[in-house]
Amino acid sequence: MADPLALHGGRPVRGALLPYGRHLVEDDDVQAVVATLRDGLITTGPAVTEFERAFAAAVGARHAVAVSSGTAALHAAVFAAGLGPGDEAVTTPLTFVATSNAVLYQGARPVFADVRPDTLTLDPAAAAAALTPRTRALMPVHFAGQACDVDEWERLARARGLVLIQDAAHALGAEVHGRRVGGGSGLTVFSLHPVKHITTGEGGVVTTDDAGLAERMRRFRNHGLATDAGTRDAHGRLWSEMVDLGYNYRLTDLQCALGRSQLGKLERFLARRESIAEHYLAALKDVPGLALPQVVPDARHGWHIFPVLLELPRLAADRATVYAALRAENIGVTLHYVPAYWHPYYAARGYPRGLCPIAERAAERMLTLPIFPGMTEQDLADVVGAVRKVLGHYQR
Repeated sequence: MADPLALHGGRPVRGALLPYGRHLVEDDDVQAVVATLRDGLITTGPAVTEFERAFAAAVGARHAVAVSSGTAALHAAVFAAGLGPGDEAVTTPLTFVATSNAVLYQGARPVFADVRPDTLTLDPAAAAAALTPRTRALMPVHFAGQACDVDEWERLARARGLVLIQDAAHALGAEVHGRRVGGGSGLTVFSLHPVKHITTGEGGVVTTDDAGLAERMRRFRNHGLATDAGTRDAHGRLWSEMVDLGYNYRLTDLQCALGRSQLGKLERFLARRESIAEHYLAALKDVPGLALPQVVPDARHGWHIFPVLLELPRLAADRATVYAALRAENIGVTLHYVPAYWHPYYAARGYPRGLCPIAERAAERMLTLPIFPGMTEQDLADVVGAVRKVLGHYQR
């Protein structure tokens, strides 16, 4: 007889909640921050430049601009692309709201196009159909760490004279056709939040091969000032001219020291994520009522998250019940994401449900399983055991 679900009073698979993601900070990371604390500058100092150079090299870009969050990075990219009132940017609804919010920050309008049914990344054909004379930018998202076909997006952007802004918050280290996400034309945005591949606590980076765009973003993160304090002092200037309406989006030297240390571990962290994903794919492939993520050929998945889709007709429970049952087993499943335009703010501004049916159907069935480098083999066994226990209970 199967064990009763914890949701129904049974014993949970594990005694403490396993989160869906967690940072891994080690002693050398701490030492790097401490060393910077003892330096003369702990913000707008040399650690920022060192981190930016290392990050650009890691993704194959000419320039990297570090800012205070992934959201700030999106905002900086949209600003650098020149979007403003009357402009549109085509993006996916299956992403965190920060992606489309960044378009709104600049007074422009996000236009949502549907996703591919296999990878759940923005469908280039759907995006092309959504273009209008007002479209200024394309904003695909490398969802879950699955790299979009960057070559295809670059071709579409060039053909239509658009700026390509890639949201790679999930995809540091991901590759497609032997090419790492982050180089090439346009702008690519990364997040350094604690659940991402590497962390600076909070933080973000925009990479580009365009020196002009990089310079514009450096001004934007520093109140729109034409020169920073170091450049001003070096040239004997009394004050810095404000030439853009910028923000204080600077990332400190303390955070960049942590980021530089973490960046040296990226390959190890990626390899562990890949190992966990491979374990899930093998251990859960025969579970009725569960559809596992697909990986496209000739690509390296970043595995920021591990999203699964419930095949609800095969289950005697809805998604909310399965979610509650897994959480009761102390497995920290979560949801990435509801469509952005389902949020009340967007609904109040005229975005109706039904715009992107593939994304909406996926969102109604999706759950995210835990995946992060610090997971132990027992953690993995607990996740697999809980999924089998819960879905086995609810089999029709």
